[in-house]
Amino acid sequence: MAGKQITHTFLKKITNMDTSKMIKAYCLKTKEKNVPMQDAVITRTAKGGYIAGGHDGNGNKMAAILNEAKALQAIKDGVAKKGY
Repeated sequence: MAGKQITHTFLKKITNMDTSKMIKAYCLKTKEKNVPMQDAVITRTAKGGYIAGGHDGNGNKMAAILNEAKALQAIKDGVAKKGY
């Protein structure tokens, strides 16, 4: 598992991306918290909530439930696409 943690840290240094505005989620496969979500797409649930889906950069799928303010801010900042 330690190799995956180094990979994420290494990826952040290589790409020099500003991860402060990116949606962060828990990666179930690598058991890491606050992993920046790449290629995020925000959709609406049947009850009207917001959910973001994407990947962690290594191909591991991720999902995060968001409130309306965070979802709309992520779309406005350009770190996520509107999928609804």
